[in-house]
Amino acid sequence: MSNKSPGLKETLGKIDIQAVLEDFRHLNPNDPGAWPLVPKIVILIGFLLLLLVGGWWFLWDAQLTTLTTAETEEQTLKDQYLVKKRQAVNLDLYVQQLAEIDRSFGALLKQLPNKSEMEALLIEVNQAGLGRGLQFELFRPSAEQAKDFYAELPVTVKINGPYHDIGAFAADIGKLPRIVTLNGIAIAPVKGGALTLDATVKTFRYLDDEEVAQQKQNEKKGAKK
Repeated sequence: MSNKSPGLKETLGKIDIQAVLEDFRHLNPNDPGAWPLVPKIVILIGFLLLLLVGGWWFLWDAQLTTLTTAETEEQTLKDQYLVKKRQAVNLDLYVQQLAEIDRSFGALLKQLPNKSEMEALLIEVNQAGLGRGLQFELFRPSAEQAKDFYAELPVTVKINGPYHDIGAFAADIGKLPRIVTLNGIAIAPVKGGALTLDATVKTFRYLDDEEVAQQKQNEKKGAKK
């Protein structure tokens, strides 16, 4: 004698599909308690599926979106925390680097003359050439060009002399205590084996507080336009 339970196929085979359909056709909506078992189970499952879909559509979907957004914000805050933590750990190093930058900037700023010292600097440039026996055909300062905190003064020069003396003059310019640069250099031979040097000598000076304030005011006016 076999004690095996009937399989799914055998169970389905015993269900009279036609009878089930007849049960659905004769359902009385006013008396659900008298419905046959199969329609009750099918309709109950349908209601459960409808509740699941409705809950997902009206409630869970929005909550999942909120949860995803919160998780993204949490990760962003964690990343920001790690960045700020690293900055806090290296704060002393940053302070030391800033102090070093301030010292370097101060040293460079001291190499820029003020307005009253510009004339003396131009004389030093001229004397550097004369001291090497060079002849100035042209020494013409142009208008100052104001920058953020300093002014640039280009001087167009044309100098005649031997090759080695011109090279020594360029070296002397680089040794001046103030910042002076040679730009747009052009060298050409002239009669007697000498050379002529055409260049723009640029000198710089820092702007005083009043000039810096005026510079910022001009920039604001230019931005409004």
